[in-house]
Amino acid sequence: MIPEPDILVVGGGLGGVAAALAACRAGRSVVLTEETDWIGGQLTSQAVPPDEHPWVEQFGTTATYRRLREGIRQYYRQWYPLRAEAAALTDLNPGAGRVSKLCHEPRVALAVLEGMLAPHRAAGRLTVLTEHRPVAAEADNDVVRAVTLEDVRDGTRRTVPARYVLDATETGELLHLAGVEHVNGAESRAEFDEPHAPDEAQPNNQQGITVCFALSHHEGEDHTIDRPADYDFWRDYKPDFWPGPLLGFEAPDPRTLEPVPRTFEPNPDLDPLAVSADQSADAGDKELWGFRRILARKLHTDGAFDSDITLVNWPLNDYWLRPYIGQEAEALREARQLSLSVLYWLQTEAPRTDGGTGFPGLRPRPDVTGTADGLAKAAYVRESRRIKAVTTVTEHDVSIDLIGPYGRTRHRDSVGVGNYRIDLHPSTGGDGYVDIGSVPFEIPLGALVPRRVRNLLPAGKNLGTTHITNGCYRLHPVEWNVGEVAGALAAHCLAEDVEPHQVQAEDKRFEEFAKVLDRDGVQRHWPDVRGY
Repeated sequence: MIPEPDILVVGGGLGGVAAALAACRAGRSVVLTEETDWIGGQLTSQAVPPDEHPWVEQFGTTATYRRLREGIRQYYRQWYPLRAEAAALTDLNPGAGRVSKLCHEPRVALAVLEGMLAPHRAAGRLTVLTEHRPVAAEADNDVVRAVTLEDVRDGTRRTVPARYVLDATETGELLHLAGVEHVNGAESRAEFDEPHAPDEAQPNNQQGITVCFALSHHEGEDHTIDRPADYDFWRDYKPDFWPGPLLGFEAPDPRTLEPVPRTFEPNPDLDPLAVSADQSADAGDKELWGFRRILARKLHTDGAFDSDITLVNWPLNDYWLRPYIGQEAEALREARQLSLSVLYWLQTEAPRTDGGTGFPGLRPRPDVTGTADGLAKAAYVRESRRIKAVTTVTEHDVSIDLIGPYGRTRHRDSVGVGNYRIDLHPSTGGDGYVDIGSVPFEIPLGALVPRRVRNLLPAGKNLGTTHITNGCYRLHPVEWNVGEVAGALAAHCLAEDVEPHQVQAEDKRFEEFAKVLDRDGVQRHWPDVRGY
């Protein structure tokens, strides 16, 4: 039997876990669901090392997100054979990847997240239902009464009523099931006067998804996979906005759109302690092996590992032929075929610096991803359905070009902070990269409050952003911040017998909620830093 919780959190990604932690911390009973068998979303089942802003080691996250980051580092210090000088680093980067100051394996994040939830499960406050997905929702009088969940293993269905429902799904699935007003894809330029918006609304114009995978390299061995069924298609595919075939080492620079060659050298001899990960200075994406490396063999004692492990989330395996939302099964099949085709191409046809072709020693790592084939358990979904919110964050709030590098949109109802470039990958509408500077931003509570529905809150990438501003709101620390605030808000509303709209609209009520966030270490304003 599933207990009837105070708060039902549907979706066990970063936002969902943060929401459950916040609600449990406030003493509320919570049911947390997850479609795969791993909680953690982007960090685990999607196998995406964290994308973070350059000040993450000093400020700009919630206290619990810092606990997660430090827990990951401590896991490596405790259990891995690190070199002494690596173990002593307070800012240890286990993979020495260039995308982030904390690149690491999915299973390590999973272990730390499970540890963070463990006391609440032991206390009986938290029930976690993995391999469950939402299939229906009951709503009336602007209130979501219950959600029906299906066990993906045997099809068993059960309906869970709750006083508050948080949508932490990767696609904003509950917004659709519960009839909550929302947006898909791109808004028209007329709606918010965003310079990068299209002239007409394009609901099916969504950022591409990526099925990531992990690789190590073992010279002299042959780990070539079977030729994928769709390999001929992907081998010949050349996007209109690409300098050559998609399966190649030349791709547009996301910021300039100029063709730029990428390099690929497995297991380079460089000391990983010399790697600097600073997105504001260097995107780090031109050297593919080190870009998202998640284990650096040279950080460890000699002979502990015979290869690095790298994570393939590159221009080559972004998939954008059809929108994921609404065509999930077809899009996922084709995206998986693309990633398998990238792997096969790397093993058999990719050019080598020695003049040869192919790296047959590339070994997919199912032990790293928890799958049979080494592909991630779930697709990396960059863009969700988004609520029509009391406050919509637009390009005018975050773009350097519009408000200047030291500009800042202040929100009286700020409940967090974030920063990243407005980073849109190629989309299903045929758009190439949109990658433009943004300023450090405040997250308005109004972006978490639906215009009509009174007890459903977004707890992930489904808050009130636009297609454009989703590009800087979709990253790991912001998703965690949004989820944590959603969980805290639901618990606060239950304790004070108020509703989210009241907390957002009334200064005195918001001040009381802000005290809760401040006490719990949710940073709500930035110091004086410059956007990039």
